[in-house]
Amino acid sequence: MIHLKAVSKTYETPAGKFAALKNIDLQIRPGEFVGVVGKSGSGKSTLLNMVAGIDRPSSGAVAVAGTEIHALSENKLAVWRGRNVGFVFQFFQLLPTLTAAENVMLPMDFCKTFPLRERRKRALALLERVEVGAQADKLPATLSGGEQQRVAIARALANEPPLVLADEPTGNLDSVTATSILDLFRGMANQGTTVVIATHEADIARVIDRRIEISDGSLRQQ
Repeated sequence: MIHLKAVSKTYETPAGKFAALKNIDLQIRPGEFVGVVGKSGSGKSTLLNMVAGIDRPSSGAVAVAGTEIHALSENKLAVWRGRNVGFVFQFFQLLPTLTAAENVMLPMDFCKTFPLRERRKRALALLERVEVGAQADKLPATLSGGEQQRVAIARALANEPPLVLADEPTGNLDSVTATSILDLFRGMANQGTTVVIATHEADIARVIDRRIEISDGSLRQQ
């Protein structure tokens, strides 16, 4: 599903060049649930951004499901990402003026993956799947952090992507809610979705298939 070959990413900063990733070689199988573990600033988020096509490598190649995404134009990359990747952010990134259901419908509207008349029905079904169906017509500000994260996960699943990426998805949640969210990801992987989460929390061994440790931009162990 995912193949990174000699991927490096260097940023220009006022203090000079900063190597966020250094010569990363990584393969992830379809349906695998992988946890990328490391301290803040280790390169976890940059690695996820490479796989999602949110950022591009300075050198090396990124292939997802046979598509070399590093070589796509910005327009083609946006269309590819909308259809193939669901991204869950640490701070939810829900649009505050849209209801939970409308937030979930956004990716469907963007990619036109489902007929217009089916989109709300699908959004409601996804919200039920993540156990916040009763919150469908509420604005994000009226929801708890855990509820907002569940809505964000439903949105990530809107276009039935084969790949779901999550950047510190439990970082702002209490332990009980965090456990429930991790169980949701485990369920997705059990149903064939490839799931990759970046986290600084070490206690994810019970749900993931494989643990990858990254430190100072380099893979330390798998």
